[in-house]
Amino acid sequence: MAQEKNKSFFHTHISAKHHPIDLKIREVWQYRDLIVLFTKRSFTLTYKQTILGPAWIFLNPLISSLIYAFVFGGIAGMSTEGVPQILFYLSSNAVWIFFSACVTKNASTFTTNAGVFGKVYFPRLTIPISNMLSSAIQFGVQMLMVVALLVYYVITEQVSPCWESWLLLPVVLLHLGLLGLGCGIMISSLTTKYRDLAILVTFGVQLWMYATPIVYPLSQIGDGLMKTVLLINPVTAPVEIFRYAVLGQGSVMPSYLALSWGITLLVVAVGITIFNKVERTFMDTV
Repeated sequence: MAQEKNKSFFHTHISAKHHPIDLKIREVWQYRDLIVLFTKRSFTLTYKQTILGPAWIFLNPLISSLIYAFVFGGIAGMSTEGVPQILFYLSSNAVWIFFSACVTKNASTFTTNAGVFGKVYFPRLTIPISNMLSSAIQFGVQMLMVVALLVYYVITEQVSPCWESWLLLPVVLLHLGLLGLGCGIMISSLTTKYRDLAILVTFGVQLWMYATPIVYPLSQIGDGLMKTVLLINPVTAPVEIFRYAVLGQGSVMPSYLALSWGITLLVVAVGITIFNKVERTFMDTV
């Protein structure tokens, strides 16, 4: 009886044929220990052989926020809706760094891990998931700095967060993580044949940031085509929810939030479909 139980537990069926949008949830769950190892590896390799090491987790958003405050707040004179500039840009940066990391890290899934993929089998989705988790850990560490600054401004009555909405922050994180994962694996699948996409990713993500209310509040954009484009942007809704919860500023219409989730789920579905198709033949092209 025990032998039959152990036999069924360790049995794994590997097949090249599966549903195009197969998430392989059961198989991925069986490899959860591998996801933890890949998460640690991704987090470690990011700051390996750097002088300051993990200190860059704090320095990166802090330096960027100071530059944004000087350029957009000082020179351009853009309003932050009464929110202290450093807090506004620091919190916005934390969200964007998480999303952009999910995109850029996963955009090189096949090319970076070709050696590992060619030697041993494991669910390929474990790599993108681990990249998303390592980015979430980085976001959590950066939020400690945001919270510390937020407490100071709350005590001095310069900011009034919506504390009840903090319960939505995990949902916001999941929303942005799925969107970044979907975009990342889609790009990664295409870069196995079209290497030019790998070069365009960083440039494209940078442009995407300026098409998202990160360095400026959405309320500063007047009604018209530009604002409609910003509202259709699937990153805008979760960013506005995050900003409303943390800073007490920002708003999002339910219809655009639903549209954002719809686009996110579509991107994830298309990304996984292409990813599952490419993973069977990518070793011939990488």
